[in-house]
Amino acid sequence: MNNLKIGITGGIGAGKTLISTIFKNLGIPVYYADERAKFLMNRDEKLKNTILATFGPEAFQDGVLNREYLALNVFENKSNLQKLNRMVHPVVQEDYRQWCLQHSDNEYTLKEAALLFETGSYQELDQTILVYAPKTVRINRVLMRDSNRSVTDIENIIRNQMDEEEKRKRADHIIYNDNSQLVIPQVLDIHNRLKWS
Repeated sequence: MNNLKIGITGGIGAGKTLISTIFKNLGIPVYYADERAKFLMNRDEKLKNTILATFGPEAFQDGVLNREYLALNVFENKSNLQKLNRMVHPVVQEDYRQWCLQHSDNEYTLKEAALLFETGSYQELDQTILVYAPKTVRINRVLMRDSNRSVTDIENIIRNQMDEEEKRKRADHIIYNDNSQLVIPQVLDIHNRLKWS
């Protein structure tokens, strides 16, 4: 069995979690890299200590990651964001490798990650899927979804993500989640191609 490792990504608000859920309903295991990163930042003692040493005691409150404090420190400071990525990325990569071993009997697996191209982790995958939606659509979705985020907050996050056109050039498959076409037929088309590749 080929057991292809497929990455799925998209800018904030593009709908990658929705698309991943459709794949999951087709029986495809999905590794949610961003959720696992949050989990590991709270549970992996070595990683916690590295974050504390770099960002100070305010990085954790009562032993739990202070995400608001960390967001303020990284999304407006590229250097801090790179530092955090360098700390978290290797731990997530190792966790993902272990997860892949547990799902090696599947035809393919999905790794969902917001920064798949930015971190270079796409190079360890066989193929990539980009979930695409224009910036204005994505901003409106996030405003509706996250009442605590402002347009400025969202634009700061977008600034730290790779340009959508550059992602489109790098992706092997693109799913348009921009209300121009139905997403399920697009997912089924890719699913069938991956199953028989």
